Amino acid sequence: MEGNHLKTSQDRSFYDFSTIIFDFDYTLVDSSKGAVESINFALNELGLPKVKPEAINRTIGLSLEETFLALAGQQHLTEYKKFRHFFIKRADEVMTDLTNVYKSVPHVVKELRNYGCKLAIFSSKFRYRIEAVLKRENLLSLFDIIVGWEDVSKSKPDPEGLLKKICRNLQVPPEKALYVGDTVTDAETARRAGIPFVAVLSGVTSREDFSNYPIYSIIEDVTSLPKLIVKSNIT
Repeated sequence: MEGNHLKTSQDRSFYDFSTIIFDFDYTLVDSSKGAVESINFALNELGLPKVKPEAINRTIGLSLEETFLALAGQQHLTEYKKFRHFFIKRADEVMTDLTNVYKSVPHVVKELRNYGCKLAIFSSKFRYRIEAVLKRENLLSLFDIIVGWEDVSKSKPDPEGLLKKICRNLQVPPEKALYVGDTVTDAETARRAGIPFVAVLSGVTSREDFSNYPIYSIIEDVTSLPKLIVKSNIT
């Protein structure tokens, strides 16, 4: 160990990235039980057949309209506003309680903060739901900014949330930010923003599904993220 000097959180020059932006569902949390409950409740209220959990899980990360079209079909598009009403009604009742933060997340976000990284979230989920879960876990104060569905004019893969809402507000150039997500929609969003992307396999998207996208790295889950962004811990 030359000079026997370890890098500290005050020396950001040894980080590849100064800002880590996370997707939420299937990246930091598993909200599948809440999604299944809320979607099938809404479909039932419309007199439409319930959908198997496996099919619903594949839609997590999409906008609510995209989810409805994928599950109910284009022929029911005129029913979307009613579906949205019933989904929100039920999700407001159950989603927070049925959302589980992945075990390693508290340690990972605290470690990244100790490194001096800024932290953000960009998700297609309502921001107030994200905030409720993080507040429950005493993690809300660790994030500098959270951008949800209600904060953007266009949903993913439009890069508005990454560029205009997060990078601009945190005054970080896109190449110094890192977007971490679990879907090809996340990967495409990062590509359009010019932001490096780390794919996590904690959702339902396979490693092979990311093969057509520029990827900084593919990891099983966020557990190994702190080590991934450090260039070297020894000078």
